[in-house]
Amino acid sequence: MASTEGLMPITRAFLAKYYDKYPFAPLSEDVSRLTDEIHSMSSDLHKDSPLTQGESSLVHEAESHPPHKVDENLWKNREQIEEMLFLLESSNRPPAFQSQSTAEDAELVSVLGRLGEKFRSTLKNLETFQSKNSEFVFNTVMTYMPQDFRGTLIRQQRERSERNKQAEVDALINSGGSIRDRYALLWNQQMERRRQLAQLGSATGVYKTLVKYLVGVPQVLLDFVQKINDDDGPMEEQRQRYGPPLYSLTKMVLNIRLFLSLLWRRFEAGKLSRNQITVLEEAVDVYTSEFQRFIKFIRDVFANSPFFITAEEAGALEARKSDEYKEVSVPAGKTHEVALTVDAINSYIAWDFSLIQGRVDMDIGFSMEYTDPSGQKTQILPYRRYGADQGNFCTILSGNYKLIWDNSYSTFFKKVLRYKVDCIPPVVEPELSTNQVAE
Repeated sequence: MASTEGLMPITRAFLAKYYDKYPFAPLSEDVSRLTDEIHSMSSDLHKDSPLTQGESSLVHEAESHPPHKVDENLWKNREQIEEMLFLLESSNRPPAFQSQSTAEDAELVSVLGRLGEKFRSTLKNLETFQSKNSEFVFNTVMTYMPQDFRGTLIRQQRERSERNKQAEVDALINSGGSIRDRYALLWNQQMERRRQLAQLGSATGVYKTLVKYLVGVPQVLLDFVQKINDDDGPMEEQRQRYGPPLYSLTKMVLNIRLFLSLLWRRFEAGKLSRNQITVLEEAVDVYTSEFQRFIKFIRDVFANSPFFITAEEAGALEARKSDEYKEVSVPAGKTHEVALTVDAINSYIAWDFSLIQGRVDMDIGFSMEYTDPSGQKTQILPYRRYGADQGNFCTILSGNYKLIWDNSYSTFFKKVLRYKVDCIPPVVEPELSTNQVAE
């Protein structure tokens, strides 16, 4: 097992000391004031008009306490921003002022255009933050993984999983799914990413086959990815520190969206007053500026978080270098061969090798061949000369494979080969049931 020197246990107390250095400046008092004003304006709109089922759901959501998890709140804000951008599109505005028949209507159209620009800018910042943060977490975890075919296979598995997730979203959109449907799917996918990280730590699910090959991974990291998002785990400290301002912003955006939704359906019954326009514009201005401030803050907190310690600092690289590698001297004019038996198709034959170089840079030939039950040989990988190489091959036939390092072309120089090879059974991503998808 790799050294864990330099790695500290990930505890709430440990994170609390770190978060003490990152206090979040309180939100503007305008957030609470404008949320109340927008809520009151919404109540006025529907007090004399019955609510549709969808509007009732919106009212209930706006009056309920926001979700507890930080990332779920971020997704909730993103959903509401997209819903409002949809409402603000010219084709979705109330017919009563689409023609811009009066100067008053023209002024309102101008205001709505400015609101749309602020929402689009905020949405772009949020999307960028979520995308980069997801990559950052995964790549940081991967710095602890052995830098050979095992890490490569986990990356390939993740890439396949992300392609499948995007295909699910595309299919939903093409079938006419609503923005709400899309975000329900996106949140389920986010929870699936969490489960996959936890599976890395507990050797279950899609990574069950791979994790047993992860000799050299600090146990503290596996514990981290398994427990970090538990309800009372280390990240609960973050939720208690930074959750309240985010909850206030979630409540604010829900109330702004509720007001716009109610207004659009009742617009012809009574146009916006000057005061309502002023409150709406101020609310959007305060919300977008404060929410973008929060995103920038939490991005900096994540980027500097001490529970992501580099592999170099942990002293894991040296331990990894000696992990399960073999060394062999291949004399001039000779070859070195490793035979593997593959029991199941779609298994991976993986390799990682290099030459221990002296004063002169040297290379060695490398190829792979397959032998069928009748003894017929087929070259799988064409012969090439390398100083080092790392790769994997997905088999389409079971049977006998041979990896060959060829030094037969050398007349004088032996080659000291350092290598690792393995046959890894198929890695299959299981389909999740509806119960497994729900948290």
